[in-house]
Amino acid sequence: MEGPIFILGPTGCGKSAVAVELAQRLGNAEIVSADAYQVYRALPVLTAAPSAEEMAGVLHHLIGTMDVSENNDAATHARRAQACIADIQARGAIPIVTGGSGLYVKFISHGISPAPPSDPTLRAELESLPAEEAVRRLQELDPEGAAATNLQNPRYVVRNLEIVLLGGKPLSYWRNNWQPQACGPGFCLTRDVAELDSRIATRAAHMLNHGAIDEVAALPTELSPTAEKTLGLSLIREHLSGSLNRTELTTALALATRQYAKRQRTWLRREPWASPLPCNPGSAAEILRILSRAHA
Repeated sequence: MEGPIFILGPTGCGKSAVAVELAQRLGNAEIVSADAYQVYRALPVLTAAPSAEEMAGVLHHLIGTMDVSENNDAATHARRAQACIADIQARGAIPIVTGGSGLYVKFISHGISPAPPSDPTLRAELESLPAEEAVRRLQELDPEGAAATNLQNPRYVVRNLEIVLLGGKPLSYWRNNWQPQACGPGFCLTRDVAELDSRIATRAAHMLNHGAIDEVAALPTELSPTAEKTLGLSLIREHLSGSLNRTELTTALALATRQYAKRQRTWLRREPWASPLPCNPGSAAEILRILSRAHA
């Protein structure tokens, strides 16, 4: 097998467990995380990092390796992941990349875009703009790029505006000068939306009952820009300040997670190289059968 195996899917679908089972079935595999936030050692519960039992059975990389004061971005994470993958392969083992952070996965699977990396100061300035103003500026600076951007998604607008401002060139320049590399086999684990929503609600309650609130309470005042964006962090802060009661917090965390999962599903539908596969107790075995047939 030339490249790593990619196990993708929306948050809460069960991809971590499938990746672990697949690694165990292969016998000589290690897992590399493509998650933007599980790198933070202070937030294992809130980021739904693999359990101690899962990591005891299979070697994991890029889980709990950074302090919340350290910034993480897709390009930096991809370079670290690529170094892990090269090391795993050099030892004769098989890398399994798993995660759901879109650009992080994309840079690991297809190579790092030449577009300028994020600048925390400029990003903070752009994020403080009213959404309409950010859209207007992008449309003025790069009409073609704005037309190809989902202007209803503030994150996309801000990032694309940031690229145009930092790089001094339209978005099309960076797309046309990025030659994606070939990547290994990929699988996108799927679940019925109602089932996934139910799993997300259960997980949100579990997180809050098993330490997520204490994790956030123990954090330092100053966090890196990436750590600040950890899903649920701002909601738990609202709870700690008294703005949300426990019931409201549980409902809000489940809703925010469902919305995030919906964005992930939208992104994954645009990645046809990752074959859809229902997530169930037989998923790992099915992936192994597919891989065996491909290399027969």
